[in-house]
Amino acid sequence: MFVKLARTGLLIAALGVAGCNNSSMKDFAPEANKPLPDKILADMRAKGMVRTSSVMARIFKEEGKLEIWKAKTNGRYDMVASYDICKWSGKLGPKYTEGDRQAPEGFYTVRPAQMNPRSNYHLSFNIGYPNAYDRANGRTGSNLMVHGACSSSGCYSMTDAQIEQIYAFGRDAFQGGQTEFQIQAFPFRMTAANMARYRSDPNYDFWKMLKIGYDNFEITKVPPKVDVCEKRYVFNQVAADGETFDPAGACPATTQPDSLKSAYNSYMSTYDAAFSGAVKASVPAPKPTIAGIKEASIVSDWSKRRARGERVPIDPPSLNNDGSVTETARMGRIDSPAGRKMAALDAEKAAKQKAEEQRLAAIEAAKQAKEAAKAQALAEKEAEKAAKEAPVATATIAAPSEATPVAETQAASADESRVTKLKNKLLGMFGG
Repeated sequence: MFVKLARTGLLIAALGVAGCNNSSMKDFAPEANKPLPDKILADMRAKGMVRTSSVMARIFKEEGKLEIWKAKTNGRYDMVASYDICKWSGKLGPKYTEGDRQAPEGFYTVRPAQMNPRSNYHLSFNIGYPNAYDRANGRTGSNLMVHGACSSSGCYSMTDAQIEQIYAFGRDAFQGGQTEFQIQAFPFRMTAANMARYRSDPNYDFWKMLKIGYDNFEITKVPPKVDVCEKRYVFNQVAADGETFDPAGACPATTQPDSLKSAYNSYMSTYDAAFSGAVKASVPAPKPTIAGIKEASIVSDWSKRRARGERVPIDPPSLNNDGSVTETARMGRIDSPAGRKMAALDAEKAAKQKAEEQRLAAIEAAKQAKEAAKAQALAEKEAEKAAKEAPVATATIAAPSEATPVAETQAASADESRVTKLKNKLLGMFGG
């Protein structure tokens, strides 16, 4: 096995991946050398592929899918496997800055040295962020991976079983002579319906640019040639003799095969009609998207404070459309002296606030009790006064010689009713 690897040149690449300076067999992780399942190999043969043919990957955030495409004997690619992404972090939209917890979107390149068979996340490969486009636009970040362990803070995370297969596709393609493979990462499948859903999103212009590369692949079923100039992606363009693509400079004069131009124009004609119809159709509501560098900076600051062990909300903050920031009330773990000190201060502050609330509540209760007692006393005094005046009023209404037992009872009842109403009125005035 060792001799075979040396003959194919894979040994050199594998040692570079592992960051080792010797050729010990212990440098190879067993999970990195697992063969693809027989069923997948059979499907590949049925589609005119060989195990070591070239490979590429497509990622769709909203749908949560990672697709593996391989070259057939005719040079065109076909999808051979699709996996449910276990976890990806952030929202729809590109990665802007270190710590914003955004999984990248764009066109990236993976070379043998980016494959990591000794990953802390079972197996992994670095997708190559930041690329030329990201650097030209001042975007930062590092160690953005596709890996196992189903845990993500800016990466695309798969299950261990899934990453073993995905890793094997890349490994076999490198063994077959492919020097690099392309990863296309999109917010969603860039159909007319989806583009119409997000036509008012702040990331829409960026997504329209990515869609040109998406469309080129849909038309040709060959990974597009990707370059960057004027801080934007350009696809399948050939620079004139002596000209080069400068990511931050002006785009050079370019040409493109007439057949591709014609196919692209025909494709876009159909797309434009579908887009117009989709704008008028009832569609699902868009998913949350990142609000540019401002929100990315807010999340990045949260990440830095969290990394220092400060007591921060358990979830990253989110920027609202009106410019306000939403944070979850539940606080995250405390894993440093600084975090424990902040937690102690928060607890002390909460205890003081609770004591003050209790003190004010006691004062208010005493005040209400005093007012109720005062109202009760006044009501009793008025009731007593009314009771003393009642016989006089009865005598004035009817002479003793003319009164009957029934009349006397009714008069007494009326007096008692007036006294009760007066007492209730006074009590009501003072909260009794």
